[in-house]
Amino acid sequence: MDPVVIGLTFLAIFVVELPDKTFLATLVLATKYRPILVWIGVSLAFLVQTTVAVALGHAVSFLPDDVVHAAAGLMFLAGAVILIREGRNHQANEGEEIETRNVHGLQAVLASFLVLFAAEWGDLSQLLTISLVAKYEDPVSVFLGALGALLVVSGLAVVAGRQLQRFVKLHVLHYIGATVCLVLAGVTAYDLLF
Repeated sequence: MDPVVIGLTFLAIFVVELPDKTFLATLVLATKYRPILVWIGVSLAFLVQTTVAVALGHAVSFLPDDVVHAAAGLMFLAGAVILIREGRNHQANEGEEIETRNVHGLQAVLASFLVLFAAEWGDLSQLLTISLVAKYEDPVSVFLGALGALLVVSGLAVVAGRQLQRFVKLHVLHYIGATVCLVLAGVTAYDLLF
């Protein structure tokens, strides 16, 4: 395990996931269900999704280094574009409410799991995790950093999501995430060329 890879992965996933739809979905679920039940369901979904992403990233790491770096750089660039587009969309639709059903107990855990499990397939954080495993060839460190970031973001969503949105607009978080993706793309391009 490499603490630097854990920290870099945590930071990258945290910044990308904070403005993501999964943060919003978790926040909305936590307004209707007991927050701890939402967090348990969401955490289980993130555990499965991160495991799959790390396994895929490890498989990708067997490809030639130039191919892996080029693909990772393209994913980072695509992530920046996606985040900018989502930021503009959230900026345009600011203030809209999202409906949820009122369920309790195991139903809340299951509903939270299913919502986030479905939402995370092919999500930017999953693609970023795959890229980071392929780039650093340290699946355990990337797994710990990615899962840690996802658990912290979901915890923030269930505990302080509404208060956070009062101080920091969602589109601003999207733009910060896009900037991180652009920096990662630049670092990857530098590694590829030099």
